[in-house]
Amino acid sequence: MQTFEKLAQVSRTLQNSYIKAWKDQGKKVVGYVCTYMPEEILHAADILPFRITGRGVSDTSKADSCLSRVNCSFVRCCLELGMDGEYDFLDGAAWVNGCDHIRRGYDNWKAKAPLPFMYILPVPHKIFPEGRQWYKEEVIKLKEAVENHFGVKIRSDKLAESAAIYNESRRLLKRLYDLRASDETPVTGAEAHVILSAGVTMPKTEFNKLLGDFLKEVEKRPKTSNTKIRLLVAGSMMDDPEFIQNVEELGAIVVTDALCFGARGFWDLTDEKGDIFENLIDRYFNHMPCPRMAGEYSKRLGFIKDQIKRANVKGAILQHIRSCDLHGTDNALIRPDLEKAGVPTIELERQYGPMADAGRIRTRVQAFLERIGG
Repeated sequence: MQTFEKLAQVSRTLQNSYIKAWKDQGKKVVGYVCTYMPEEILHAADILPFRITGRGVSDTSKADSCLSRVNCSFVRCCLELGMDGEYDFLDGAAWVNGCDHIRRGYDNWKAKAPLPFMYILPVPHKIFPEGRQWYKEEVIKLKEAVENHFGVKIRSDKLAESAAIYNESRRLLKRLYDLRASDETPVTGAEAHVILSAGVTMPKTEFNKLLGDFLKEVEKRPKTSNTKIRLLVAGSMMDDPEFIQNVEELGAIVVTDALCFGARGFWDLTDEKGDIFENLIDRYFNHMPCPRMAGEYSKRLGFIKDQIKRANVKGAILQHIRSCDLHGTDNALIRPDLEKAGVPTIELERQYGPMADAGRIRTRVQAFLERIGG
């Protein structure tokens, strides 16, 4: 598939051809790390939002000199790339206090290898009216900081244009997930993850065009009966198509997820009517929450059950990066609740990055598939 190969090429490297073309126009690129970062704020300033990843790191010796080994490997890999200068093409980085690990990663990056613009966006750990007001005030500060540093003005009409572009992207991704959920799914979970990886590291208008073309192409794929065991993956930061491929090579197919890098990140749309800034605040503050948001367990569990039902899932993999207390605790609660609902579930602890423990994971997943009956 020619279109898929274009998307795959984007996902293989940090600084892809689209970023180079963007920078050649004199435009800025700012990295971010969390789904609570309102990307439209950057996009409306004609700044390319780029989701920071730690992929491709095999050694974290520099980051290990700053962070403890009980800090998650995702943050250590991101910091390693920052300290190695691999992210010097960024004009700034806007982080979120998603967890203590991310906060410490930001602090050390700012101290050891600061980019021209460094910013952290505080987000409340609970969804409640006063928290929404707090989040709004912090986003206003972020907006003002971007305007002051880059010498731009983020206007309401530009925010509206950005919201429409991002909504189009989310609708296209939902179409992709509808195809994955079909009885004869023409898209593998690994392919979907490659597409998701490309979508957060290139201009959204270009991505929307490529994704639209891919959907047209994939709908013409031959329809074949799919007898593979249908799985959902949920849990910690997961931007590794290799992990999904490792699972699918055992005779399964990942047909949906509940990941911040996947469905949880794009499922909710922004209301395009009325005050667009207020609507963006509502969308990002109230979108499908991760375990960092206290008291929202039932909402997360409900979302997972909805995904299981819509995609006819036969088993769930709950993975978390080692030392990720938030997802590790959440998975320990989710597993028995899914088992009670009749959904076989397995918990996996893993390291972020190259599949050094691929063999161990394959053994456990293979036993899990045999338990289900595959």
